[in-house]
Amino acid sequence: MSQTPAQNQDTPAGLAFAMSAYLLWGFLPLYMHQLAHVPPLEVVAHRIIWSLPVAGVMALALGRVADIRAALTNRNMVLMGLVTATLISVNWATYVYAIASGQAVQAALGYYINPLFSIVLGAVLLGERPSPIQQLAIGLAFVAVVILTLDAGSLPWVAIGLTVSWGFYAFFKKSMPIGPNQGFLLEVILLFPCAIGFLIWMNAQGANHFTGGTGLDQALLMGCGVVTAIPLVLYANGAKRLRLSTIGIMQYVAPTMILLTAIFIFREPVSPLRLGAFALIWVALVLYSWGILAQMRRKARG
Repeated sequence: MSQTPAQNQDTPAGLAFAMSAYLLWGFLPLYMHQLAHVPPLEVVAHRIIWSLPVAGVMALALGRVADIRAALTNRNMVLMGLVTATLISVNWATYVYAIASGQAVQAALGYYINPLFSIVLGAVLLGERPSPIQQLAIGLAFVAVVILTLDAGSLPWVAIGLTVSWGFYAFFKKSMPIGPNQGFLLEVILLFPCAIGFLIWMNAQGANHFTGGTGLDQALLMGCGVVTAIPLVLYANGAKRLRLSTIGIMQYVAPTMILLTAIFIFREPVSPLRLGAFALIWVALVLYSWGILAQMRRKARG
């Protein structure tokens, strides 16, 4: 079951996997918007349930079923799986709520801040020393959050929730001593009983949209398995083959797509002050990217 830990370096395959995942996530709001009338926890329950067969088929195709059996009998592996499963379920619930409640702009903000949060995690937990440029980028992001807080009159909790839950999920996922596909299957297996129990309770309340909704509702809820599992497995494969800081730099692809969708398709209002805050974050990301590229050039010359 255990594998040789991934080296802390970038690979072409890792870049391809991660970019594919972020592009798919960029289009995800369009799908979730069709389920805005369904309670977020119910959507999350279906994301878990219908991800299980997708992830199971992948494990069978790759001949990794034995790994799952071994993981489920390993106490430490189950505990790590419970941690990552909890973090990803919190992230899913927050994201679905953001789209359903007309806060896709906040969702974009959360994923914009995430790369910079990854630098902080890398510095604090992995000993990765951010360069002066990266430190400046973190400072600009902090100023942007302060501006958004003043503009809204409260902290952008949706954005913060997405940032923290995904940032820690990425960190723990990278350190799991199991293949990324098996790790995702382990997570949905651990979450499955809670998801089934919640839907049984919803059905008893007469509020189950799968049994009491339209055929379109049923199709969309079943499709949650594919739109959830495929990009997450792609991401997990990429994370194993990339540095945490590189994963961070690629994360602005999806929020850019989410932001454009929120403004031009969902027609969410964006005040000039909020645009100014986003501009600060964009500058921070440019600085961060510049710092990463400079490090890569120095390493190549060395």
